[in-house]
Amino acid sequence: MSSEQTPTPEAAAEAGPRPGRLTAAAALAALEGLALVVGGAWMVVGGLTGHPDDRTSAITGGVTLIVLALLPLLAARGLMGRRGWSRGPAVITQIMALPVAYNLLQADSVAIPAGIVLGVVAVTALVLLINPTTTQALGIRGPGRAEK
Repeated sequence: MSSEQTPTPEAAAEAGPRPGRLTAAAALAALEGLALVVGGAWMVVGGLTGHPDDRTSAITGGVTLIVLALLPLLAARGLMGRRGWSRGPAVITQIMALPVAYNLLQADSVAIPAGIVLGVVAVTALVLLINPTTTQALGIRGPGRAEK
């Protein structure tokens, strides 16, 4: 990856203050990562201390959620540091969240409000991540603009 896509701290300081859209996108990615960690920990603790139908599945599911939390958490850290690579994992996280939100909305339970919140967060984060201000702050150039 070139230094133009991964700015040094000095280059980031020269570029001016971090745009609010970039900070908001990083905060939403971090929020999703933390939610995954909490959900995973809840599943692991429930699997170890409760009476799940399948203890192994509960623990495996919880550990999987905790590992999946690394993607949005690393993306959030990269966005805060204005790293160009971080937009990809952040966008992937939001795209993965949309089907989950849809499935939560199809449930006949208290999962419906969670689906609404997840859907709103995912769409909002996507809009923030593809915003030209965010793209420019991350040092990402569009096709045909390599010489500029």
